[in-house]
Amino acid sequence: MLKIGLTGGIGSGKSAASAHFATLGAAVIDTDLLSRELVEPGQPALREIAAAFGTHLLGADGRLDRAALRERIFSDPEARKRLEQILHPRIRAGMLERASAVDAPYVIFVIPLLLETGQQSLVDRVLVIDVPETLQRRRVAQRDSLDDARIDAILATQVDRETRLNAADDVICNDGSIAQLHAAVEHLHEKYLHQVEH
Repeated sequence: MLKIGLTGGIGSGKSAASAHFATLGAAVIDTDLLSRELVEPGQPALREIAAAFGTHLLGADGRLDRAALRERIFSDPEARKRLEQILHPRIRAGMLERASAVDAPYVIFVIPLLLETGQQSLVDRVLVIDVPETLQRRRVAQRDSLDDARIDAILATQVDRETRLNAADDVICNDGSIAQLHAAVEHLHEKYLHQVEH
């Protein structure tokens, strides 16, 4: 099965692109969703996170306070590394397990930190959803109500645009309308189907 790693910086349009791939019949496995499932109450990863970072990160209902954890890892690179050690092997295993059960011509793994975590070897092709930084910042500020300092902190954890583009096998420039994004996705969908068939 053809495995595509879809990545891009925050606010690039990964979710919109992957949603359209799904409507076209591709299997889509989103690592952000997998990550959320792994930290549900009762999950071993949540117990490990509480042990590593403190039970104060758990609400009265036993759920992870994701905002508090995010604050912690953005200000502490060692904490971020520890969280990655807890979650990334489980995310990788979940991705591969779900991919093995897929009945689709190809699978799209949505991996925001594909390059940062060195997971290119898990996929056959890297698809980058690209956007100019000024537009990226505007989208993130509007969508997430974040100030420039917070956006800078997030961008600092991601590889730069040039590195991402150099690693890409395929690129969708998402600086236009949703219709233009859909057209670009449809073009790649046909390309991927052709690769699977030949």
